[in-house]
Amino acid sequence: MRLRCAVLDDYQNAAAESADWSAVADRVEVVPHSRHYGDEDALAAALADADIVVTLRERVSFTASLLARLPRLSLLIASGMRNSVIDYAAAEAHGVTVCGTASSSTPPVEMTWALLLGLARNLVAESSALRSDGPWQSTVGADLHGRRLGLLGLGKIGSRVAQVGLAFGMEVTAWSRNLTKERADEVGVRLTASKEELLTGSDFVSVHLALSDRTRGLLGAAELALLKPTAYLVNTSRAAIVDQDALLAALREGRIAGAGVDVFDVEPLPADHPMRTAPRLLATPHLGYVSRANYTAYYGQAVENIRGYLAGSPIRRLP
Repeated sequence: MRLRCAVLDDYQNAAAESADWSAVADRVEVVPHSRHYGDEDALAAALADADIVVTLRERVSFTASLLARLPRLSLLIASGMRNSVIDYAAAEAHGVTVCGTASSSTPPVEMTWALLLGLARNLVAESSALRSDGPWQSTVGADLHGRRLGLLGLGKIGSRVAQVGLAFGMEVTAWSRNLTKERADEVGVRLTASKEELLTGSDFVSVHLALSDRTRGLLGAAELALLKPTAYLVNTSRAAIVDQDALLAALREGRIAGAGVDVFDVEPLPADHPMRTAPRLLATPHLGYVSRANYTAYYGQAVENIRGYLAGSPIRRLP
């Protein structure tokens, strides 16, 4: 009898074509799930007969209570080598091996710039008008050259976003609690003295911080009020870093020029979520890591992880 491997949130039905599963086909039956299960009861029912689960990024929380309801589960594979929504202690207690995969930082860098450029040039509104026989040129785009890009975070992704900004001729500044002048100099950007200085002086602000107790709610109503009315905010990092209600209020009241958001407090967004109808918002359904190269790595290495586990030598173990 073959083991059953559930692939969660395979929205595009891409798992099968992104890797060669034949290496484990004689011992494993792959069962893709293209719909998202929004609560523990639904998840527990969908995964009741799963011996192996492949989960994308942090879309699904594997809590102690969920793991306790999955007695057949023996191997959990998460894309990426860092995952904050898996209870590793509970997984170990239930005999579940947890493994990860590589994940490239290039796609989220590119996604950041797709949002920023789309905002600056009003691409959605102008393209929609053209397709619907609307007005020919109804907006005036914001320039990038000579404008200031403020980065909250200068890690692997933030530093690459900075390099693109410099190539556009932007003045790039950065801030985070642990950022040093030496690191900023290494990337070629200016270190700001405070978060407040970065927010008040930037024409574009982009968030590139990991979510933690220190960064949760980092940008609330008071911080967003510091932005210029002509400024744009981009968040491709984690939704909880920016207070969602405060951001919605700023957009509705026109206190900032716009925002580009790829991450949300609830995913997938409910049909009636206010983010779906907010003005001045360019929103995408968490596409930051969704690229062919990343999917090839995720699912290809998931197959390798399964082979290693079946051979008694698990690889890329987490945490």
